[in-house]
Amino acid sequence: MGQGGEPRRTQAYDGELGAAVARAQEGDEEAFAVAYRIVQPGLLGYLRGLVGGDAEDVASDAWLEIARDLGRFRGDGAGFRGWTATIARHRALDHLRRQRVRPRGTALEQDVLDLPGPYSTHDQALESVTTEWALALLRQLPRDQAEAVLLRVVVGLDGPTAARVLGKRPGAVRTAAHRGLKRLARQLGAEGDGDGSAEGTGKGKGRGRSAE
Repeated sequence: MGQGGEPRRTQAYDGELGAAVARAQEGDEEAFAVAYRIVQPGLLGYLRGLVGGDAEDVASDAWLEIARDLGRFRGDGAGFRGWTATIARHRALDHLRRQRVRPRGTALEQDVLDLPGPYSTHDQALESVTTEWALALLRQLPRDQAEAVLLRVVVGLDGPTAARVLGKRPGAVRTAAHRGLKRLARQLGAEGDGDGSAEGTGKGKGRGRSAE
């Protein structure tokens, strides 16, 4: 169950993932491919939020390290998600240092945040958070909030695991995720209001369909 109103996603494939990892550690290459297929979409989404268009290259570097060190991993499917996210994060930070790129850390303009919009709940924001458009908006959040949302929503980690990945206390990650989703929901609503379409005014705009 979520704490403090924070959304939490159940990972339906964690049992399958844990079994695949165990077999992969015994040398089963097909099982490693299964683990890759389960983990890669969320991991790639997380990296897109950190390094943008370079996510594929960083993910490749991360998977090379994951494959190399797989025998050292101890844990279940959920733990494997956290372990791979930690490796991917380290590779992303290395990439950013090499490129001398600073992740965006400025808060959204307060006047934009105060605009009313059709997205008023976390669940509505979550419906769009894995799209490229929403990931671009996510990169405009303060970095702690963006990473917390990516790990909790896109990768699917629980609060304590996300906290271990980030080296922070679970409470701090819960707060960052809550604030990030709130900002994202408001920004999604503001973008929907400003789409310039005839339906963008009046009651018809309440569905926020421009986010699709």
